[in-house]
Amino acid sequence: MTAKTKNIIGWSLSGLLAVLLIASAIDKILSTQHAIEMASGFGISAKQYMLLGIIEIVSVILFLYPKTGILGLLLLSSYLGGAIATHLQHNQDIVFPAVLEAIAWLSAVIRYPELTQGLVNKIAEKN
Repeated sequence: MTAKTKNIIGWSLSGLLAVLLIASAIDKILSTQHAIEMASGFGISAKQYMLLGIIEIVSVILFLYPKTGILGLLLLSSYLGGAIATHLQHNQDIVFPAVLEAIAWLSAVIRYPELTQGLVNKIAEKN
């Protein structure tokens, strides 16, 4: 696979992730009826849910900006891990946040090959 193809795939996945998470964050920030129902189902106040939306947007922005992409990845991983835990705690489906987390890591590994460099070196040392 060429570097150009990897770049296109990495940024396409990042863009898809950004659209989905920003839509989710806007829903929380605007306190739509859907967001209020979700928040109350989780036992979270509307203000706390709004704060989660702001955290979500900040994390996405950091993820998209190349110089802070790895920091954004770590924040998104934490955020989505919390979402998975919250969904599990309330007997809800975890597929959506789990898929988003997988997309985040896949796009980051493509965009930032240094994330896997240590692993590649360890494998090469064993052979």
